[in-house]
Amino acid sequence: MDILFTHGVDLESFKKYYQVIFGKVGDTELDIIKENPDHLITFHSEDAILGHCIWHDSNTRSHPNGAPRDDKDRQILEDELGVIGDFTELHELWIEEEKRGRGLGTFFFDYFENMVESRGIRYIVYYADHPAALSICRKRGYRESYGVELDGITGEGGVFYVLAKEL
Repeated sequence: MDILFTHGVDLESFKKYYQVIFGKVGDTELDIIKENPDHLITFHSEDAILGHCIWHDSNTRSHPNGAPRDDKDRQILEDELGVIGDFTELHELWIEEEKRGRGLGTFFFDYFENMVESRGIRYIVYYADHPAALSICRKRGYRESYGVELDGITGEGGVFYVLAKEL
């Protein structure tokens, strides 16, 4: 299967794809994409979207919008995971359920980590709670901590793992 990674896909097409998976695209995600369409990556084979990623640059002291980072979050990033200063956040990652378990996640992480490193960024941070996401990050050498409260991809609140990798 030939996999293509496309940055900045047409926003209306993405909204239709997203609607089928989760419903309406969240305002935060739309803001990230509108600010820089490159921050949306879809991966597809032929004409089918197999998954997507939304990412952005961030900092251990403040969020991209300038709001200060929560003390617990900052403490986990800096003290527990050793992430200081700027990093790239893997904001959202989704792979179609019927396509999981076939190496697509590994292929994506190879691509994403190389892309981030080529931009001169030292760290990737990913907030996750899905067992498959945790497993792949652990296998790839991401350090982890636990305890940041977030809304998550479906808007339901929960406590998430914080995963970080130094490139």
